[in-house]
Parts: sequence; structure tokens; C-alpha cells
Amino acid sequence: MSNSAPFADPQFDITSSAQLEALFGQPGEASLLKELDYLHPHYRRWIEAAPFLALATAGPEGLDCSPRGDPAGFVDVLDEKTLVIPDRRGNNRIDSLRNLVRDPRLALLFLIPGQGETLRVNGRARISTDPQLLENYAVDGKLPKLLLIVAVEAVFFQCSRAVVRAGLWDAGQHVARGRLPSPGQILSATSQESIDGAAYDSALPERVRSTLY
Repeated sequence: MSNSAPFADPQFDITSSAQLEALFGQPGEASLLKELDYLHPHYRRWIEAAPFLALATAGPEGLDCSPRGDPAGFVDVLDEKTLVIPDRRGNNRIDSLRNLVRDPRLALLFLIPGQGETLRVNGRARISTDPQLLENYAVDGKLPKLLLIVAVEAVFFQCSRAVVRAGLWDAGQHVARGRLPSPGQILSATSQESIDGAAYDSALPERVRSTLY
């Protein structure tokens, strides 16, 4: 696969839904029937088995997609229309949260190690700091700063092709540490060396371990 493809000729740009439908045809029956507006018990089991999700949001400043992870079951299924996601410690950029306070729409993509299929949930979120609710999601006595309470609008599984093509769970394709620029090296370069990259990398494992919650 070339990394230096020529610039695409605009005459071949697709600019309408009609062009897309002519290119791809109609979706299969199964791809439509799998979508529900509530959490079927089977979908609930998938969410309860997922230790990781990607959260996509949109706001006036643009788009954001960020990771969320914890032991499997960290996303609480309150009922067939409601999810609760504790917001754990991060880097305090809060890009997703800034978006959600102005546009509550979100999309979630759940990944389950070893499974090719993923689960997609679309909905709208409230951001809550209700102290009684926060207590329910404490870990090691530490509360999340807030909770995302998600009203589910659409849920369906995504077929395994992308994960299979990527070899995502194939240990033989895992990229060894050291084969890519480290976080410290990246920060050193992007900060014009105002950040000591070697010191950052040296402290990183302990910092992550001690600040998970």
C-alpha cells in the first residue's frame, strides 16, 4: 500500500447520498434488523464484558474521540435505555466534556478483547456530579469527578471485518515498546525541548500506576 498516493482528482469526489448509494447499493436485511433503540439483553451482556470504549463527541470547536477504560463492567447498564459511565482521571484536557455541555450527542464504540465484533451506541448524555451517585462508582475509596448518564437512541453490533483485517488481537502483530517514538520523545520534539523527554519517559510508568484513580 503506497504512502505517497497522488492527490485525488476532485471530479471523482462523492458529494451526495445518492452517489454513495449508487456505489454501495442497499444494506443487507441483517444490517438493519440488528439496530435497536434500546439495550436488548444480548447487547447488555456485550457492554458488561467490555473493558474499553471510544467516546466520540462534537462541539463548536470541532470533534473529539477519546478512550475510556476500566475493568469489564465499568459501564453501568441502569436499564434498557440508560448507561452510566464514570469519568476517571485523565490529562484534564476535558475536550469531550467541553463538547457535551454544549452538544449532548455522543457515539460509543465498545471493544471486547478476543472478539472481532464491536458494539456501537449512539445517544445523548447528561453530565452529573450527584454526590450520592458518585459514591456508587468509587474505586479504592476514590470517586470519579463526574458521571456521564447516557440516554440510548441506537445500538447495534459492527461486523468483525475491520478487527480481523487489523489483526487487533493477534499478539504476533503487537508493536513492541521502543519501535515507535515514546511519549517523552514526542513531547520533547513538540515543545522544542522545553520538556525533558527522557525524564518524562522515566517517570511515566509510576505516574500511570499511582494516578489510575
